[in-house]
Amino acid sequence: MSHQFHPTVLREYDIRGIIGETLGTADAYAIGRGFATLLREAGGSKVAVGYDGRVSSPELEEALIAGLNASGVDAVRVGMGPTPMLYYAEASMPDVQGGIQITGSHNPANYNGFKMVFLGRPFFGEDIQQLGRLAAAGAWADGEGGHERREILGAYVDRLVEGLRGISQDRLAALRIGWDAGNGAAGPALELLTQKLPGEHHLLFTQVDGTFPNHHPDPTEEKNLEDLRALVAAKNLDFGVAFDGDGDRIGAIDGEGRVIWGDQLLMIYAEDLLKMVPNATIIADVKASRALFDHVSRHGGQPLMWKTGHSLIKSKMKETGSPLAGEMSGHVFFAHNYYGYDDALYAAVRLIAASARLGKSVTELRGEMPNLINTPEMRFQVDESRKFAVVDEVKARLAEAGADVDGTDGVRVNTPDGWWLLRASNTQDVLVARAESEDEAGLGRLMAQIDAQLAASGLQRGPQAGH
Repeated sequence: MSHQFHPTVLREYDIRGIIGETLGTADAYAIGRGFATLLREAGGSKVAVGYDGRVSSPELEEALIAGLNASGVDAVRVGMGPTPMLYYAEASMPDVQGGIQITGSHNPANYNGFKMVFLGRPFFGEDIQQLGRLAAAGAWADGEGGHERREILGAYVDRLVEGLRGISQDRLAALRIGWDAGNGAAGPALELLTQKLPGEHHLLFTQVDGTFPNHHPDPTEEKNLEDLRALVAAKNLDFGVAFDGDGDRIGAIDGEGRVIWGDQLLMIYAEDLLKMVPNATIIADVKASRALFDHVSRHGGQPLMWKTGHSLIKSKMKETGSPLAGEMSGHVFFAHNYYGYDDALYAAVRLIAASARLGKSVTELRGEMPNLINTPEMRFQVDESRKFAVVDEVKARLAEAGADVDGTDGVRVNTPDGWWLLRASNTQDVLVARAESEDEAGLGRLMAQIDAQLAASGLQRGPQAGH
């Protein structure tokens, strides 16, 4: 018995596909068998399994557990909830050695997928390719396993609330916050969390609905923050927080309706954290603003620019002992007083804590940030076989020209006008570009440099490719 996955679904950081077209229950079963085989080889015997609010998630969960059991591994079913609740289960249950969350993340409603953790570390890249090889060969372990259900939502939410420990209740009680769960899997946890938090809370779209009837749950796109912005304005709230479909990415707006992007949130978290952990290494991906790296240095920290991708960032945190990391995409990782995984609900609690400890409102903190002008992330289609080659060609030409280049992930070029970035996506056939300057004229010159490099490789910055 063997299984072939569709060539598009085994990705760099997770497994993802379109239900009924590229992904189905046979794939879920094969993933269970492969994961269980690898876990048993490593001496493990039990896996926590959770799922998001998508319509297809329950049937995938059933097939995944059947696969785990058929290869001799037991499953602990923690039920429907955000991805970080599954990570919490894996981190906090002493008898569990791995975790699998069934989730389509921020993809459209007809997608689904799997995010995995193995013996406390991210399971990605070569690990995922290994699942494909085991399936193709049918080289699975055989055995018998069972499954049990464990309720963990209450314990998870109690652990989130600990992020406010030691902060004056009076200061917290005055806060008025808006929340938008986007009909994603974070809804029930958010309802429970806000009941336990001091202050006044106004909630949007906490009803889990895998068709996402109100807006798409991706807080990195400004149009998806419109409902939250309207709520904050109508109720005159201090700030608002939004979540993606599976609750591992955060978006925020201040009391004036300004978006607080991922790197700007990290500036707030870093300022707070460096008071408690001086000289700490703080990691951000190559898409983050120069303002963030400068801010970390100014507050006595060690900024480290690293590759984009939540699994890559988590691994780098472990390697460096970093207490805090984040990405432009809204993944924020706290190892300080937490477990080091990306949890948007915990990040929201730490935003409240940072504001209280720093003695400034979120709006004030956002207002203090330098007014740099940057492009959104520009993504454009490039043939899969060409995308890495183009970046290499650009790198070679820049080296020849003596440019100031950081090659951590693609090319990030520093110039007197600011910086620009060109990198190949690990998950799609697209190139990603971004630029940042102090004024529009500088930004225009940076964009011209990007266009010139693309033209030299026979490309042009064509229509934007979606996520």
